[in-house]
Amino acid sequence: MSIFEENRAKAERYLARFRADGVLNHINGASVSAVSGETFEVISPVDGACLALAAKGDSADIDAACCAAAAAFPAWRDMAGAKRRKLLNKVADAIVERAEEIAFVEAMDTGQAIRFMAKAALRGAANFRYFGDKAPEARDGQTIYAPGQINMTSRRPIGPVGIITPWNTPFMLSTWKIAPALAAGCTVVHKPAEFSPLTAKLLVEIAEGAGLPKGVWNVVNGLGEGAGKALTEHPAIKAVALVGEGRTGAAIMRQAADTLKRVHFELGGKNPIIVFEDADIERAVDAAVFMIYSLNGERCTSSSRLLIQDSIYDEFTRRVAQKADAIRVGHPLDPQTVIGPLIHPEHEAKVLSYFEIAKQDGAVIAAGGVKVGDVGCYVRPTLFTNATNDMRIAREEIFGPVLTAIRFSDAAEALAIANDTDYGLTAYIWTQDLTRALWMTERLEAGMMWVNSENVRHLPTPFGGTKNSGIGRDGGDWSFDFYMETYNICLATGPHDIPKLGG
Repeated sequence: MSIFEENRAKAERYLARFRADGVLNHINGASVSAVSGETFEVISPVDGACLALAAKGDSADIDAACCAAAAAFPAWRDMAGAKRRKLLNKVADAIVERAEEIAFVEAMDTGQAIRFMAKAALRGAANFRYFGDKAPEARDGQTIYAPGQINMTSRRPIGPVGIITPWNTPFMLSTWKIAPALAAGCTVVHKPAEFSPLTAKLLVEIAEGAGLPKGVWNVVNGLGEGAGKALTEHPAIKAVALVGEGRTGAAIMRQAADTLKRVHFELGGKNPIIVFEDADIERAVDAAVFMIYSLNGERCTSSSRLLIQDSIYDEFTRRVAQKADAIRVGHPLDPQTVIGPLIHPEHEAKVLSYFEIAKQDGAVIAAGGVKVGDVGCYVRPTLFTNATNDMRIAREEIFGPVLTAIRFSDAAEALAIANDTDYGLTAYIWTQDLTRALWMTERLEAGMMWVNSENVRHLPTPFGGTKNSGIGRDGGDWSFDFYMETYNICLATGPHDIPKLGG
């Protein structure tokens, strides 16, 4: 039996429970059907087969979950940070123990290649370990001196929070949002994306199996217009954190306004990778290829606009096209696969539509530009050349393995093109000229920038975007700023004159 066949057999064993029992909601420590009894199909992008029936939660299910989170909040808030640290590290250990199961389920649920999902599961454990270790310091504040007084600040968890996560790498992104919320002392109601809800169920079971108290973490499946809307409007929820698209973020802001919720959005991007003629070309080519074609191109930080200096444009795009043509597209459980199927037929149709749009606008398809096979949502990695920044392929987030290459003459033009977008999440600069790199980073409108590097995350650093790419920052202490309120206590250090009013 080949490794591929062994992987398929393992995946079937791990998926059997979902085929038999469905994907139930998880409320106050119990797995429950939707109050309405309704379900929806979870379709695998691999072959269009139904993986499971998921509970279709609505406002009644959200209300039950929010009430459970509110009831569990006082005890979780008051638990010592050191005890929360121990619990969250146990969650991390349990994720590592079940990493294979998580990876195989996620690969079949999302279409992502198993080579990347194995790493994503371990990254989820790292998120829990990092934020768990920070739990004892979450409430720490500052001492601020002033004449005649000492000010002391402290932080307290804000209360129950709503977490809405996307269908791309859902396990890792769920841990990225939920781990700091729990470390801060908040309780959680999680609504995973309806396209890929399976590993959210595994994750909450892992957490409670590691000792997390009932009601601290609740999961409700459902659609955005039902469960999602009810979550953002529920009065018990004090804040909403979303990873998703801009339209969803705008809707949540409207829905959350009446209850004055704080919001934290990680939204889309049309991120530039800017390559100057003095760059290390081989490394820059590898980085450009990795950042758009790994994870099926379905990630917000992918570098989907490739800005190349005139003198190296033709050679650079030739190398990228050559590498794109050599990338293996196939079943996500095949260890040789780099690009698996896109998440859903609806999304596949969107990505495919840009091939005709590119030709209509005058761009050239230098690689890919075709669907692969008749079964599943498979698309060849694609490179558009001879593009300009006013084309739709350069302005709209395609969110697939599609790269648009644009020429520039000098740093000023590169900067103008890079900033000429509604988005501002990430930017990548390749040059040996440190002065030029610093000049660019001072002026680029992007929340995160990497110089001579692909996206390498360091958890203590801030993660987030500008413009239409989001609101707020994750990572390090910045996560606690969102999930906690800051309080100030002022102590007088001696007698002072108090204004006298009246007789």
